[in-house]
This record gives sequence, C-alpha cells and structure tokens, in this order.
Amino acid sequence: MLKQATRSYRAIQVFASEEGFGAEIVGVDLSRPLSPEAREEIRAAWARHSVVSFPDQPLSLDELEAFTLQMGKFGVDPFIAPMPGHPNVLELRREPDEKATNFGAGWHSDWSFQPQPPAATLLHSKVTPPVGGDTLFADCASAYDALSPAMKTLLAPLQATHSAGRAYGTKGVFARETEKRTMEIIVSEDADQSLTHPLVRTHPVTGRKALFVSPVYTVGIEGFEAKEAQAILGFLFGHITQDRFVYRHKWRPNMLLMWDNRCTVHLAEGGYDGHLRLMHRTTVAGDKPV
Repeated sequence: MLKQATRSYRAIQVFASEEGFGAEIVGVDLSRPLSPEAREEIRAAWARHSVVSFPDQPLSLDELEAFTLQMGKFGVDPFIAPMPGHPNVLELRREPDEKATNFGAGWHSDWSFQPQPPAATLLHSKVTPPVGGDTLFADCASAYDALSPAMKTLLAPLQATHSAGRAYGTKGVFARETEKRTMEIIVSEDADQSLTHPLVRTHPVTGRKALFVSPVYTVGIEGFEAKEAQAILGFLFGHITQDRFVYRHKWRPNMLLMWDNRCTVHLAEGGYDGHLRLMHRTTVAGDKPV
C-alpha cells in the first residue's frame, strides 16, 4: 500500500511504499519541459525511493527521449538493436505467439559490465497484458545494511568481476536460443570481455552503501578461486532477493518507471503468453562505481 511521503514536495506529489523502497509520483506532466523545481524534486524522490513510477503519462518516443535528457545524458545500450530513427530507445516487444523466454528474466543491474554502468533505466508501458508481466526490484542498500559486521568487513575490499558473456556472448544464452524472438539481440565477442567493480559501492547522492552484484552479470571475485567466489556470491544473491527486500511493480498502460541501477537489481516476470507486451526503454549515463 502506498502512502503520502513524509517529505514535503512543492512541485510534485509522492506516494511511497510502507518500507520506502518504491514510490509513485503524480501531479506532473512529463510530456512537457519540467520546471527546475520539479526536476530536482523528481531526482530527490528517485534517490530516496530508488524506484519511482509516473502513472497516466501517454508519452511519444520524442517525449520519452526529452524527459530522459532532463534526468541526464543518454547511456550506451549494447547488444540490442535500437528503434529506427531513435538510437537511444529500445523496444521491448513480445508478441502473443512468442515462445522465447521473456526478456530480462534473471536478476540483474542493467549493463553492470560497463566501465560506467547506467545510473537510471526508464521503461514506458505502451501495451500491458491483462495477466503477468510484473517487474520485481530488490533493495541492495537495505540488503547490505542487514549484513553482519563481520560480513561487511570481509566484503569491503573485494572487487567483483562483471561480464555480459553469459547473456550476449558467443556461447551465451541468446547465442544458444532456438525460439524466434521479436527483439533483435546482438550476440558479440565483445560481450565475453570482463571488468571489475567494487562489490560494495557507495551511492554518489545518498552516500549509502549497496551490494553491487547480480546472478546475470557477476561472474567472479578478483583473487578468489571460482568455487570460493561462487560460495560468497551465491549467499549474496540469495540474501539480496529475500522477500523483505523486494518490491513488486504492477504495470498499467502509459506508465513510466525509473529505477536506480546503482542500488537495485531487478527481474522481469513472464506469465503473459498469448498476450502482446510492448515497452520502450532508455537509460541515463552513470559514473564509475566507487
């Protein structure tokens, strides 16, 4: 259940979940340029609640791009072909008769394998199925806070290894896929590369520490043998995705959702076979994790 946010906002209204993770923002028209006050309040609410939704926003592609740019520069979206004429917009489309697994079906933080992963992802619903299709988010900051002091000490200096290989690599999930998929996935040798980020990162706005790992893109821990790393990562993956840290988002048509990749992981549920689902997605560039 959502309740009026305790913080005072002048240009927008914010209704947050009981836990404060996830909120709905109303009283603003995203199809028009925002006032400086509204823009800063939206950014503040997003930083505070990590996942924010804007209902009843029937945006065109141009308007979606314009709002994204009010949040920051576009991020780089690899391995998926963008929409014609809109190089910064991805169309997440699944046809009613499609048999391929729904896109985004594993827990992940978008593009964490990049040197500077996106700060925000924005997803706009155009066609929502009558059943299924929820998006689940896990609060990686609260999950970190709940760890024991001894575990925090162990994790503090560690560097996690990230790679897109499991998904988009030459031997990844999409390379082995046999079912037809509407979305154009680009399998590439580039996806098999890897880099490291701090396993615990500090949010540049809130200063909160959060676990920065996910089952899809985190493949190891620097300096650890594979079995050792998987023992630690397996514990963390299970810890992060406990029900107490998870917010379930239910979609409505013409809803815009914006989430913070720096302190959350998410998963797209299926359950809507036989129905069209159509979304448009952009990202906002981020910083090097520290």
